[in-house]
Amino acid sequence: MIYENCKEILLKEFELIQNAVAIQEKIRLAVTDRQWTAFEDNLSAMNAVEIKLNELENEREKLFEVFKTIVREQYFTENLDDKARFFMLTSQLPKDQQNDLVSIYRGLKTESIKLKMANENLLAYLNEVTTTLREFVNLAFLERGGKMYTKKGMHFSHDMSSMVLNQSF
Repeated sequence: MIYENCKEILLKEFELIQNAVAIQEKIRLAVTDRQWTAFEDNLSAMNAVEIKLNELENEREKLFEVFKTIVREQYFTENLDDKARFFMLTSQLPKDQQNDLVSIYRGLKTESIKLKMANENLLAYLNEVTTTLREFVNLAFLERGGKMYTKKGMHFSHDMSSMVLNQSF
């Protein structure tokens, strides 16, 4: 029973992470193509995946608690991370089941790394675009090179907002 439940949870997580990788690619394409409606739609889809992953994570936590009560081993009650508890669980299973779960777990970790790398690449791209635009504005509008302040005396950051001239004398 533990094996079947763990396998089912891992397979669902694996599928969700694969979906997240595909959605992340769509987000990247939407940003580079400036398709903001598609960007928002894909962000909503990514949030839905995140919610489902959190639900599965809670199920996995419950499974670890059930396993802990079944095995009743003292060293399992220590503060172990998810990885250690997973391998503790698999170590108690027959070899073929153990290999099956570890194989799925490794695939899940590989897909998670792909997703993390895609996120980091997108953030690097966005940071580079922001820096380039900020430098362009500073060079193109030298008069904005100094600090600007709002009517209330607060520092106004150099952003791409429009400049309005007061034409009343």
